[in-house]
Amino acid sequence: MPPPRRRPARASASAPWLRTAGRVLAGLAAAGVLAVGYLAVTVPDVRPLLDAPPIETAFMRVRQRQAHAEGRPLRQDYRFVPYARIAQTLKRAVLVTEDSGFWEHEGIELEAMKESLEASLAKGTIVRGGSTITQQLAKNLYLSESRDPLRKLRELMIAHRLERVLSKTRILELYLNVVEWGDDTWGAEAASRHYFRKSAASLGASEAALLAGALINPNVYNPGHPPRRLLRRQAMILRRMQMRDAPVPPPAQPTATAGEPSATTSGESEATAPASDTVIPVPAEPGPTPEPASPPSSEELPAPPPTPVPRA
Repeated sequence: MPPPRRRPARASASAPWLRTAGRVLAGLAAAGVLAVGYLAVTVPDVRPLLDAPPIETAFMRVRQRQAHAEGRPLRQDYRFVPYARIAQTLKRAVLVTEDSGFWEHEGIELEAMKESLEASLAKGTIVRGGSTITQQLAKNLYLSESRDPLRKLRELMIAHRLERVLSKTRILELYLNVVEWGDDTWGAEAASRHYFRKSAASLGASEAALLAGALINPNVYNPGHPPRRLLRRQAMILRRMQMRDAPVPPPAQPTATAGEPSATTSGESEATAPASDTVIPVPAEPGPTPEPASPPSSEELPAPPPTPVPRA
């Protein structure tokens, strides 16, 4: 009796497809590794930010190109002031609005990113949110408004580098000085003087809440003439600022050494001195050199006392 014939294995027919799919996946993985490696190598050096303010940001250059393309003049108001010259009310308002966990995380908050991704998938479009203040600073300084995945990955890498090199206070100081506040104004000092005619050190809670609320779309919401939606955000921010678990920014540390004069003028405190001007003491103008006194004449000299005569 002849042996039964064996049926050909079905796996052999699908084996070429499996091998092709494996090659494709391996190629994609290799390309991903190369892309991540390239982005890691090209991350900008953030060490100059340790002790020097940025001259301009990537977002400022974007606005310059847009103004040039539209043929309109551009007036960019950018004034960098130290951490101590920004009101605590503004720091707290920005923290409760943009990044309430700023002091706890290390530049990236995965839970907030997950919630933002779920909201984007539910609405079918990319919604705002999920970015920490460190990520926003990375985007403002070095990147663009693009929302492609590679830009987001680059943003995460730069944020990680910022957190490793800079202190939390320095990151917050930089953010408050370079963030866009609409109408060609950049940073807290320029925005405070433009909208409220006062320095950033003199902002009250209501004004700080308006500025923080406008960050959601600074080119639409004008803190000087707030629309209804911005007023509602202001009320919400003020309520959050009064909550017990609201983040509290640390006070500024004094930088002047003992016996060293500060950069403010005499009689002015740090909060009231002009924030955009550095006062340099000017030496007093020398007057005419006095002529040396001439020796007195013989007529002005006193008569010598009489010489005593010896007794016999």
